[in-house]
Amino acid sequence: MESIMQIKKQVYQTLDGSMKSLVQKVGDGSIICRFEKTPLPENKTDVICPHFLELKWANGCAYDCAWCFLQGTFRFTGKQPREKDRSKVREHVSTFLNNGSLPEVLNTGELCDSLLSEHSNEPFSKFIIPMFEAQKKHKVLFLTKSNHVDNLLNINEHRNVIVSFSMNAPAVSRVWEKAPGVEERIEAAKKVSDGGYETRIRIDPMVPVFEWEKHYVELIDKIFDKFRPERITIGSLRGLQSTINNSKDRTWVKFLSEKSNWGKKIDSEIRYEMYSLIINYLRKNYSYTNVALCKETIEMWEKIGLDYKKIRCNCIW
Repeated sequence: MESIMQIKKQVYQTLDGSMKSLVQKVGDGSIICRFEKTPLPENKTDVICPHFLELKWANGCAYDCAWCFLQGTFRFTGKQPREKDRSKVREHVSTFLNNGSLPEVLNTGELCDSLLSEHSNEPFSKFIIPMFEAQKKHKVLFLTKSNHVDNLLNINEHRNVIVSFSMNAPAVSRVWEKAPGVEERIEAAKKVSDGGYETRIRIDPMVPVFEWEKHYVELIDKIFDKFRPERITIGSLRGLQSTINNSKDRTWVKFLSEKSNWGKKIDSEIRYEMYSLIINYLRKNYSYTNVALCKETIEMWEKIGLDYKKIRCNCIW
């Protein structure tokens, strides 16, 4: 039976100035909708973030990282993982995949860890990937701090799948991230990459702890010693007020001193030093230039010498 679910489209002005008719939401927007929390930037201090599509199949995360914005997002319901009804997910995804819109990446990890169900008898990867493999236009993105990748390795067809691992310097992760160790995540990313998946890395949020230069350079070396990511997106520590208010461990807040339209940020000069170090180190030591910034201002993009209008960051094509 053909779905009669409505798809709402809207004409958007994109970061490069072009106008495109894109899907705004499918049905009631509870499963698929466009992330539009960052307005189109107008001022130098406005944050850049493309309006990507979310595939909201679950809410929450079992990991308890100190600065996780989900603590503010789910402050009334709690952030323990809660999956949505898969028959509803199937209906909304099927409707989207057959709507004839422009190619898009659907991010499954904005409101949860994409691999939260991989240890269960019915992992989400085995449910969703075949749906995307049955077509040739759209891709599905898994964003994770998990190392549970065995199910992914047992799926033969995955041309339309992107797996992105969130990383940090081990010295930072040990203090504020309650998730699998960074070395474990790197090893998992290597397995996925070796298995033929498009594999991306997010180094976010960078934190200017003591000897941060050494810690983040060592992280880059650890990653490239194992595999070469398809894309790297870097970002620095930031905190929406709702996140700060609901964080149980606020020791990280001391690093924040500037205001933006995406909460509080690290001092701009320190951010510039951190980004410059990583970008220059990647270019010099690994001839690697496929780098973008996450939730950064126009001013920072220009200062660092990157063109935000040509952005190719973690959550988009």
